[in-house]
Amino acid sequence: MAAHGLKRARPAELVPGTLSVITARMDYLPRDTPPDWVDHEWARQQRPGEAIVSVYARGRDYHKVLRARLQQLSDRIAETIGPFGHRVFTDSAPVLEVELASRSGIGWRGKHTLTLHREAGSMFFLGEIYVDLELPPSEPVSDHCGTCSACIDVCPTQAIVGPQRVDARRCISYLTIEHAGPIPEALRAPLGNRIYGCDDCQLACPWNKYAQRATLPDFDGREGFAGATLIELFAWSEDEFLRRTEGSAIRRIGHERWLRNLAVGLGNALRATGDPAIAQALGARSGHPSALVREHVAWALAQQAR
Repeated sequence: MAAHGLKRARPAELVPGTLSVITARMDYLPRDTPPDWVDHEWARQQRPGEAIVSVYARGRDYHKVLRARLQQLSDRIAETIGPFGHRVFTDSAPVLEVELASRSGIGWRGKHTLTLHREAGSMFFLGEIYVDLELPPSEPVSDHCGTCSACIDVCPTQAIVGPQRVDARRCISYLTIEHAGPIPEALRAPLGNRIYGCDDCQLACPWNKYAQRATLPDFDGREGFAGATLIELFAWSEDEFLRRTEGSAIRRIGHERWLRNLAVGLGNALRATGDPAIAQALGARSGHPSALVREHVAWALAQQAR
């Protein structure tokens, strides 16, 4: 963030010549999502041995899908008006996506900092096209969170420190995806069986009863990313991890962090169940070449005695 400075807030500094930003959303709930999907997701946390991957990451890498669709839109605009300067983004550059979405009327910034839409909740991706066209601005929408604090109250690590303020250092999504080093010991137990991302603040949000299903098959859940056990996923070799995560956003964390996250989940499951099969799975990785993995495995095995 420091490297890019005010480029985040000044689109024309990021892409010279930018006069307007076209914003878009793409819903990502899998097409076969049942009406009571929120209950299904909460229930996963009651099964300690199950691995939870955030809903958005169970299908194809959204960066690729949304960027391709935005480029198609740009091409269609060019067919109508002729060539124009543009660049597409989706969570891939110093772009203040939620602020742009809020200012353009896609939704308002919820207390969990995500964009909320009255007819779509927050289960969608955002994308932008920076253009050198002077377009009439659309109007922002008003805030509809009211006095609700469900997202703040439910956060397992108390990462939402106030309305529209998140301490990323405590956020499970940050810790399991962006953070490269050891997960702080005080935050390992609250991770539970979440191994990639966290949806709790969205699951608790009343507006997500209106969340829309994806229209594309790209976001349908892949085998292994919904309902798999921690033990199964912990057994993946690096080659299998790379094969299974091809075209997935999960691949970006690499096998080492994948094992780190799973070790924490297994330690929490071991504490909850005492299942000897978990201890056996952890023991098989106790001599892993990575010091990061070994340290988390040792912590996980130590949960057996607690």
